[in-house]
Amino acid sequence: MTTVALKDVTKVFPDGTVAVDNINLDVNDGEFMVLLGPSGCGKSTVLRMVAGLEDPTRGAIMLDGELANDLPPRDRRIAMVFQDFALYPHMSVGDNIGFPLRLAGVEPEPRGERVADVASALGIGDVLARKPSQLSGGQRQRVAMGRAIVRRPGLFLMDEPLSNLDSGLRAELRAEISGLVRELGVSTIYVTHDQAEALTMADRVAIMRKGVLQDVGTPTQVYGRPATLYVAAFLGSPRMNLLEASVYVHLDRYVTLNLGDQALYLPWNDIRSRAVAHYHGERIVVGMRAEALTPVAPDTPGDVLQGRIRYLEHHGHESLAFLDIGATAIVVDELNKPVDDDASGGSSRLRRFGHAVQRLTGRVAESEQPAVGGTRTSILNDPGRHARRPAELAVRLAPYPAVAAGHPLAVSVRMDALHFFDERGDRIDVGWR
Repeated sequence: MTTVALKDVTKVFPDGTVAVDNINLDVNDGEFMVLLGPSGCGKSTVLRMVAGLEDPTRGAIMLDGELANDLPPRDRRIAMVFQDFALYPHMSVGDNIGFPLRLAGVEPEPRGERVADVASALGIGDVLARKPSQLSGGQRQRVAMGRAIVRRPGLFLMDEPLSNLDSGLRAELRAEISGLVRELGVSTIYVTHDQAEALTMADRVAIMRKGVLQDVGTPTQVYGRPATLYVAAFLGSPRMNLLEASVYVHLDRYVTLNLGDQALYLPWNDIRSRAVAHYHGERIVVGMRAEALTPVAPDTPGDVLQGRIRYLEHHGHESLAFLDIGATAIVVDELNKPVDDDASGGSSRLRRFGHAVQRLTGRVAESEQPAVGGTRTSILNDPGRHARRPAELAVRLAPYPAVAAGHPLAVSVRMDALHFFDERGDRIDVGWR
C-alpha cells in the first residue's frame, strides 16, 4: 500500500489563479481520506497533483516517503475513478475492466479470471458482455470502480464518483465503496462536496476552502470541534447557529455571554471559560447546533433563551423552528466565490475568511488592508453584502408541532455543546478536542 504526504504544496495556474495554497497533508497506509469542500476550492486539483496530471508550482509530493514531483503517472501505482465514468463505449464491460491488465501485458486467461473476480465482487458479473450504453448509471460506476480495482494499485484516487447518481443509489454505493476499499486495505483519497459522504465514509476528513486547508480530523472531530468558523458553518444540517456575543468575566464565578437582550453564563469550572475570559470586553462568535437546544417551559430554570417563532419548516420526521431571540447573526458566505489575492503575500490564517464574516467590530486590522494591486477585504469590516441582521435560531421540534409562526418558544441550551470563535474565525479552544 502507499502513504502520501503533501508538504507546502501550492498550485498557481498561468492566469494567476491560486488553486491550492500551501497545503500540508498526510495520508496513512490504508487510510480513507476525504477531501471535502465546495466547488472551486481546489480539492480536485490536489487529487490531480497526487496523480501526476498536474505539476505543483511549489512544494513536495511524497509517495511512500520518496519525492514524486517528477514521477510520471504510470509509475505512481495509482488508480483513478472519475466523475464521468470515462468508459470506452465500443468495448464490453469485461474489456473495460480488463483494459489496464491488457496494457500491462497480462495474459488473457489470468486477465479473464481477475476481471471475473472483480466483477463478481461488485455485483456486475452478469453484464460483462454488455456495452456501457446498455447499463444504468450505478452499473457504469461499478465498471469504473472495477477497472481501478483490477490493477491492484497502492492508492485509489476518486474524484466525486457518485455526484451524477440519484440520492438513493448514492447511499447504496457509498456503503459498497467504503466496505470494498477497507476490505482491500488500499489507501484512498476521495473528493466530494457532499458532507454526508464525507462524514459516513472517511477515516479522516480534510476540509478546504479557496485552496486553503481549514481542518483535518476524524468525522467526529471536525463535526464536534470544528477548528474554524468556516468548518462550523459548512458542516451540519441545519447549519450551526452562529451568534455575536459580548464577553464579560465575573472572576472565579462565571463568564457572561451577552446575546443581545439575553445572556448565557459559562461556569468558571468549565475548562473553556479560561480561554473565553481572555476576550473580556470584546465580541466573539458563539456557535450552537440545533441538537444543543431543547424546547422547555418558559419558567424553566438554568440556561434558557426566550424567543418567538419566525417560521417553521416541516421535514416529515421532524420540524425546524426558526426563533428570533433578539441576537445578531454572524453570516458566512456560500463560500465558493473566488477571492482575488496575490499568490505569496499575507498569512493563510488571516486570508481564510476574506469576504466571509460580517463585521464584528468597527475597526479594520492593519494586516487586512487592501494590498497594492489586490482586492483583499477585511473580515472585520464588510458593510456591503454582509449587513447585520437578526439571528434565526434553528431548533428541532417534533413533526408538525402544535405551534405556528409568531408563537413564543423557550429553549434550554447545553452549555457544554457551545462553540467559540474569535473575530478572525479561529476556534478559541481549538487546543483540546
